[in-house]
Amino acid sequence: MLFDLYNFIIFTNMNQEKKKFINAVFLPFILLAIMWLIKLAETAFGIKLVFLGIQPLSLNGLQGILLSPFIHGDFEHLMANSIPFLVLGTALIYFYRGISIKVLIGIWFLSGVWTWFGGRESWHIGASGIIYGLSSFLFFSGVIRKDSRLAALALIVAFLYGSLIWGVFPDFLPKKNISWEGHLGGFVSGIIMAIYYRKSGPQPRKYSWDYEEEDEDDEEEEDAYWKKPNVNVS
Repeated sequence: MLFDLYNFIIFTNMNQEKKKFINAVFLPFILLAIMWLIKLAETAFGIKLVFLGIQPLSLNGLQGILLSPFIHGDFEHLMANSIPFLVLGTALIYFYRGISIKVLIGIWFLSGVWTWFGGRESWHIGASGIIYGLSSFLFFSGVIRKDSRLAALALIVAFLYGSLIWGVFPDFLPKKNISWEGHLGGFVSGIIMAIYYRKSGPQPRKYSWDYEEEDEDDEEEEDAYWKKPNVNVS
């Protein structure tokens, strides 16, 4: 009987975690699918949608704040962004479910605005800015919150994508046409979101013994000798 109950609890928890993971991966997968469909359509019809990117300080480039992450130069560019976008996007929604959409929108918008104001005179395309924003948010949010689970996630992000930091410095980029401005904008946006939402979303767990210790302290203070009548202390 106890064994059956144990199996039921384990099975239920596994189903809940599986459902939570599927829900977390759904939105990043849909966004990534749109990126691939657009690139396949460009190839099939022989068109270029670069004009949907960001052109700094130009009215023609404003739509790129919203649309540029869906546009990529070639399949190599898209493949390089696909796995990081899917992994980091899923991690964001899985661990920060309550605020994940707000954080994603904030990073998407702020990184685009940064690029529009501070980018070189060129078309800026690709989802790299969002990837930098997600990685910096996950890292700095885990550090700020002092939560063991999120701190572990921060270390994993640093281990897997720590080398991304060099992408914000133009001298370290292998190609001159890479938008380091978009990388920097995303990186800063992630930090801003981590600070702004530091008191929202998951918080460090409090364990029962924290409160038990407080109760014990209160009981000890009530019986303390200095609270008893006719007792003098020097």
